[in-house]
Amino acid sequence: MNPATDIPLNDQSESKPLNFIHQIIEDDNAIGKFQKRVHTRFPPEPNGYLHIGHAKSILLNYGTAVKYNGKFNLRFDDTNPIKEEDEYVQSIIEDVKWLGADFEDRLLYGSDYFQKMYEYAIQLIQKGKAYVCDLSAEEIRNTRGSLTEAGTESPYRNICNRSINVNLIQFQLMKAGKFPDGSKTLRAKIDMASPNLNMRDPIMYRILHADHHRTGAEWCIYPMYDWAHGLEDSIEGITHSLCTLEFEDHRPLYDWFLDELGAYHSQQIEFSRLNLSYTVMSKRRLLELVQKKYVNGWDDPRMPTISGMRRRGYTSEAIRNFTERIGVAKRDSTVDVALLEFSVREHLNKIAPRYMGILNPLKVIIDNYPDDQEEFLEAINNPEDESAGTRKVPFSKEIYIEAEDFMEAPPKKFYRLAPGTEVRLRYAYFVTCTNIVKDDRGNIIEIHCTYDPATRGGDSPDGRRVKGTIHWVSARHAKTAEVRLYDRLFTAENPAGEKYLEYLNPESLKILKNCHIEPALFENATPGLRFQFERLGYFCVDPDTNDNKLVINRTVTLRDTWAKIAGKQAR
Repeated sequence: MNPATDIPLNDQSESKPLNFIHQIIEDDNAIGKFQKRVHTRFPPEPNGYLHIGHAKSILLNYGTAVKYNGKFNLRFDDTNPIKEEDEYVQSIIEDVKWLGADFEDRLLYGSDYFQKMYEYAIQLIQKGKAYVCDLSAEEIRNTRGSLTEAGTESPYRNICNRSINVNLIQFQLMKAGKFPDGSKTLRAKIDMASPNLNMRDPIMYRILHADHHRTGAEWCIYPMYDWAHGLEDSIEGITHSLCTLEFEDHRPLYDWFLDELGAYHSQQIEFSRLNLSYTVMSKRRLLELVQKKYVNGWDDPRMPTISGMRRRGYTSEAIRNFTERIGVAKRDSTVDVALLEFSVREHLNKIAPRYMGILNPLKVIIDNYPDDQEEFLEAINNPEDESAGTRKVPFSKEIYIEAEDFMEAPPKKFYRLAPGTEVRLRYAYFVTCTNIVKDDRGNIIEIHCTYDPATRGGDSPDGRRVKGTIHWVSARHAKTAEVRLYDRLFTAENPAGEKYLEYLNPESLKILKNCHIEPALFENATPGLRFQFERLGYFCVDPDTNDNKLVINRTVTLRDTWAKIAGKQAR
């Protein structure tokens, strides 16, 4: 049980089949590899906010450590000072904690190992396995070759052009800040004819005269990811380095560095990344959405970021259940976002208290109800949880209902309010529409009804049945709120390519300013509160809420409305 979230994490019962990663670990343990230790890590780069794909990786790494009674590190791979910010570091820490992954005192930073990495680089130079190269970045790209053609060796590669001692001096001068940005790099000496392009003398260090968010101006050379990644794992004693599939072609380089250094050798294992329909998961594109203000920040509830989902009202348990449902595989695929939304509905249905709220109000006047009378009716807080108890809901002569719950000329099977029809008001009475009031333009502005006093509580003592039940709010007691209706950010299932912005959904956010809610919700409305508006969907209180304004976000509808839309379009 995690105290921060009060949810059980990674229930790895013996009856569950092992995923392929756990099978590898079982096989390793069977032969005593790593002394049967399991030590995993989540190594984010602090250059953006985490998204749902990172959640899969976090929960896989942490869950694996929990399953085998091992250890889990949160380690920042902070090797690029140009793109990294402390804001990202703090957001990542918050997200990992919120998901329930406990890293205790194992919050680590790659920058803590800069000196050790530098010393390892000296070792490779001394072995003749690394050299300082004066080619520009463009020249290195042009001499790298292709999948069908070998690369061209750098003129600075061989000892006859630049001795080990000269390479050492040049590298030390790089560290001392004697050269401008981009003028020199340190490259590994491997094989420019390798069929794996990552093995063609990859860059280990580049010169960047830029302050680092932790080390300041102490360093002006910074390690490349492929050089730093394996060393960070090795220094921390990681046993199983779980990476997404795009790093599979990098594994030979990961292994080569550690083997050449004779360092502790972690085992890299790749798994499929999470691709989710109707969104983008590229950090570059998410950053563009933020910087060009297509969304209102990294935590915009339309974003696939963990902070955005948290603000929207998703629960950490729902995300965990979702990642368990999709499992772990070796082949990339796209998961339907409807499965994530189902997981959210499933959990919120169990825990969310119920309230009544009117988003598009239409006034109803109950003519035969006493003018000054008010009463308080008993309502169930959560039918899925008896312990949630009940609350009192005020009722009076004038109420609000949803405008869509009334039709002047309804079609067949319209089981809501219409002229001459009778419906049940949730927890209250049967009412019958008797009259309609319109404005000069013919718009309905209010309707008049009569009620049956004998049907208090929503049932008729004479056994009379009605087919429709609608929700309502007492006009006299109603509180006002702003409700933000969030929907999918893109209209295309796979908004791929550089023109992905063409698929932005113009209906992804609708703001309703004059919504009416029952007073019990207003009294309990603290930011983060998740609840269900009966018949409408699941919602939460937004952090923009203050003493002067209550702001509510729609988390998810009660049903998958997109499935209906897609069905109509298909027909």
